[in-house]
Amino acid sequence: MFSSLLGFTAVAVVLTVSPGPDFAVVLRTSLGSGRRSALCSALGIAVGCFVWGLAGAVGLTAMLSASRAAYDALRIAGALYLMWLGFQALRSARRRGQEAAGPEAGTADADRQPPLRAFRTGLLTNVLNPKVGVVYMSLLPQFVPHGAPVVATTLLLVAVHVTLGFLWLGGIALAVHRARALFRRPRVRRRLDQATGGILLALGAAVGVETAR
Repeated sequence: MFSSLLGFTAVAVVLTVSPGPDFAVVLRTSLGSGRRSALCSALGIAVGCFVWGLAGAVGLTAMLSASRAAYDALRIAGALYLMWLGFQALRSARRRGQEAAGPEAGTADADRQPPLRAFRTGLLTNVLNPKVGVVYMSLLPQFVPHGAPVVATTLLLVAVHVTLGFLWLGGIALAVHRARALFRRPRVRRRLDQATGGILLALGAAVGVETAR
């Protein structure tokens, strides 16, 4: 059991630090809403992973994978949501460009997400992404030792991944907060909004046009 847990932890570290929508969402929340909301966004992402892990443990993910229509519906919803987040980031960057010569309080207030809303954003980012469930369904069984309780072991592996993910994304939120003097500069904020917006739009488009799973 220990060797399986160690092997999965190594794989989970690679999955965790790979760039994706989770990273972009937490970075944008950190920039626009501060440390507390960013941590809530990271927590929402972690809960979303746990939801998929629980679904996989009880067999719901297998049902989703077997139904092309259900998978595509959820995939398209997730793609549209990511693209909407990207559009919001680009709109914010445009407002910052228009207001560069004047006070930016209005833009900052418009971008700010309260912690509950940030949590919901993080949660939906993962819950609406069926690829998370499919990855769990294909990966986790490989690390469940023969004779081990399947549901309990699966949830343990998910807990490892969720913990690593929250620590990684929480670290990003704290790092951005510590460098807030740099990130508050109008030009830097505008460029970062453009970058995160473009990434989210690209990820959403990639998910939307996916034809194979």
